[in-house]
Amino acid sequence: MEIEEHLPSPVGHDGGRSGGGGVLSELDNYLQRIQDLRGQVRSLIADLPAEALNWHPTEKVEDHATNSLAVLAAHVAGAEHFWIAEVIGRRPRTRDRAAEFVIQVTDTSELLGRLDATGTETRQVFSALSNADLDGTREVEERTVAVRWGLLHVIDHTALHLGHMQITYQLWKGGISKPSPRWFERLPAG
Repeated sequence: MEIEEHLPSPVGHDGGRSGGGGVLSELDNYLQRIQDLRGQVRSLIADLPAEALNWHPTEKVEDHATNSLAVLAAHVAGAEHFWIAEVIGRRPRTRDRAAEFVIQVTDTSELLGRLDATGTETRQVFSALSNADLDGTREVEERTVAVRWGLLHVIDHTALHLGHMQITYQLWKGGISKPSPRWFERLPAG
């Protein structure tokens, strides 16, 4: 499986952030995991028609009993933008969470564009972070959260919804799943 972005190289690209010896730094590990998961979301929806993207596994949609692939992809991009750019990167608040849950698409281009723009933004924020930033905290919705917690939340939140998307895809396809990369296929080059 290909990921839409180049993963960070293990040594020398990061202004001294990597641990050397082909081992990714903590920041680069977080970035690699986020990019990998977003790439799997992108791959899952890339070739689907609008009918599949907007389909709900159950008829009851008003309470978000189940969400469409379009909703889940928009939500994954929105949540990553919120936590990485707005909270950790301290960029202006622009997320419209409610809009993520009502999106209807005519093709994949809007969703792929959101995912790609979010990836670019995430890489920009990460390029400005230092290992010392990992020890910091951020204020979000009148709560203080550790930067590491925010990064790990993006990873576990995206992984959770990727699983929902894989099941929704499988239901849409009548029991046929799209192959996912095995753990060793997801290891960073090194």
